[in-house]
Amino acid sequence: MGDITEWIEDARRGDREALDRIFNALYPELRRIAHRRLSPHARDAVLDTTALVHECYLKLLGANRLSVDNRVHFVAYASTAMRSIIVDWARAARADRRGGGADHLPLDTDSAGRLAQAEEEVLDVDAALASLAKLDPRLVQVVEMRYFGGMSDDEIGQALGLTGRTVRRDWEKARMLLAHALKS
Repeated sequence: MGDITEWIEDARRGDREALDRIFNALYPELRRIAHRRLSPHARDAVLDTTALVHECYLKLLGANRLSVDNRVHFVAYASTAMRSIIVDWARAARADRRGGGADHLPLDTDSAGRLAQAEEEVLDVDAALASLAKLDPRLVQVVEMRYFGGMSDDEIGQALGLTGRTVRRDWEKARMLLAHALKS
């Protein structure tokens, strides 16, 4: 993985081709993360695994400079970008459903119901994470990296400069606080 670290350094200096090389090398891992991030309810949605990875690439390409240090940081950064894309998609879909001006396609009620439920779940989780960020931003980072990014405690610890044990405690605390926030 030494090449990826070198490419990240190149990308930090503004080399766009280095970002292409990073994405090509990590594409299978990014697809796995994207698949995990998309809920099973959203299978009928426009945003699928491939589209999410490609949107993530475009979002990172649009950034002025890549501000990550290594592969673990890059994966965490990409995972956060995917979460942002999914939340934006859910907001736009909800706005369209409420008369956003687009022509409405006839959908069967089961598909429409599943999509609406998936959108609401995404937005509820996003709101709970925003509340958690006000309390302790590090807990949100742990949730994003572990739940959405599929990273191990040790990988998260490496990215955040923590021990695996501290990451586990943060994870348990975050789960408890999020469960409470989502129930209310």
